[in-house]
Amino acid sequence: MNIEDYRNYCLSKKEVTEHFPFDEDTLVFKVLGKMFALSSLKRWENGEAFVNLKCDPEYAQELRAEYESVKPGYHMHKKLWNSVYLNSGELSPELIRKLIDHSYDMVVKGLPKKLRDSI
Repeated sequence: MNIEDYRNYCLSKKEVTEHFPFDEDTLVFKVLGKMFALSSLKRWENGEAFVNLKCDPEYAQELRAEYESVKPGYHMHKKLWNSVYLNSGELSPELIRKLIDHSYDMVVKGLPKKLRDSI
């Protein structure tokens, strides 16, 4: 998955917007104002692409045990976020999309009912 595929996939989801709230390097995708995916553009350019994605704590542990390319979230809450490294070739594009979907769904699930119902 390249940066454009990643960006387009995230933006294809309902009510998603992109931002640079921290600096000019960190691209953040939000659903109704809540982060579900973020990554460093410089790291992508340097061939070290990874995406921070929210994850159910038990599922996060399973993924980390199964895949070397899934690690505790870089600069994030380690229990709830994974850093998913994309350049090793270990993770299929389908799995990466599934993990993005899971992150999106986790964030939507945590939104107030009124906002959830608007999606």
